[in-house]
Amino acid sequence: MNPIRVLLVDDSAVVRQVLTEQLARDPAITVIAAVADPLFAMARMQKEWPDVIILDIEMPRMDGLTFLRKIMDERPTPVVICSTLTEKGATTTLEALAAGAVSIVTKPKLGLKRFMEEASADLATAVKAAAQANLRRLRIGAPPGDAVRRDSTPAMKLSADAVLAPGGSCALQQTTERIVAIGASTGGTQALEHVLTALPSGCPGVAVVQHMPEKFTRAFAERLNRLCRIEVREARHGERLLPGYALIAPGGKHMMLKRSGAYYCVDVIDGPVVNRHRPSVDVLFRSAAKYAGANALGIIMTGMGDDGARGLREMRDAGASTIAQDEATCVVFGMPKEAVRLGGAQRVLPLSGLPRAILEWAAGAK
Repeated sequence: MNPIRVLLVDDSAVVRQVLTEQLARDPAITVIAAVADPLFAMARMQKEWPDVIILDIEMPRMDGLTFLRKIMDERPTPVVICSTLTEKGATTTLEALAAGAVSIVTKPKLGLKRFMEEASADLATAVKAAAQANLRRLRIGAPPGDAVRRDSTPAMKLSADAVLAPGGSCALQQTTERIVAIGASTGGTQALEHVLTALPSGCPGVAVVQHMPEKFTRAFAERLNRLCRIEVREARHGERLLPGYALIAPGGKHMMLKRSGAYYCVDVIDGPVVNRHRPSVDVLFRSAAKYAGANALGIIMTGMGDDGARGLREMRDAGASTIAQDEATCVVFGMPKEAVRLGGAQRVLPLSGLPRAILEWAAGAK
């Protein structure tokens, strides 16, 4: 296979130098150019069009958001946003995701060179995920989601065992409280928007893990709350999961479902990264299997990797209903594909069918 051709657009000379050096170490990637702003990028792209663009947001002459929209109008191309980890940067980056970017790479204001060197493996993973993105989905405006985490990749890939022991069901046999657990990654922000905006205010409580870094999840929840009929918020430790509410797991924290009497609440905790993510979908799904059982619906959506696949199987084994998003409507058919392979998904549905499936399940349809 030919290496993935990457164009790097960032006004920081340090970022351009370090990223070029680090990405060049991966034989599957080649950096065809590293330029200081979008105008230089457009001139370079006239000679050779890249497979993936790594794009800063705040730049001179033309900002990254304007450039991104121009690309998506003219020739949709996978774009990884290189964003500063700030509240302001989070809001702007969400606009970029809505405009068609595939994922986020966060960078600090201080210690930039060292951070980029330490995060090189994650950056290469983000580029490879972007290169696999379903461009047809990008064209119709159903992309973005995954973000490169800020933790160093552990030597060993940990499972949900590192946070919550398997088995030992604590679920009630019957309860009027039912919950929906959703996990998503690359492509998830727009896919979740499609699902959550379609739900009525009386729907079951929804717990969501979307792979995103800290600060970004709060801005994401606030944006969804403005668009949805249900209440959407970033989850707080001990918060009850009420009907008509969706709780988004905070970036950098795991979120687990717990039972309190006949009701459900969430624990928001620290802990090791699981499947190289924090929050992890597997952690949420295992807790749903353990504490909700047949009172839960699990949905695994677009994303690269396998986080959530084993957890969805555990939910199914515990009596929960389970669904995987289909390949045609995924930006990256990684997580749902693995869930199907493991036998975790009872049904495979397109994105457009997920809201109705939730409401039918809530009404008791099988």
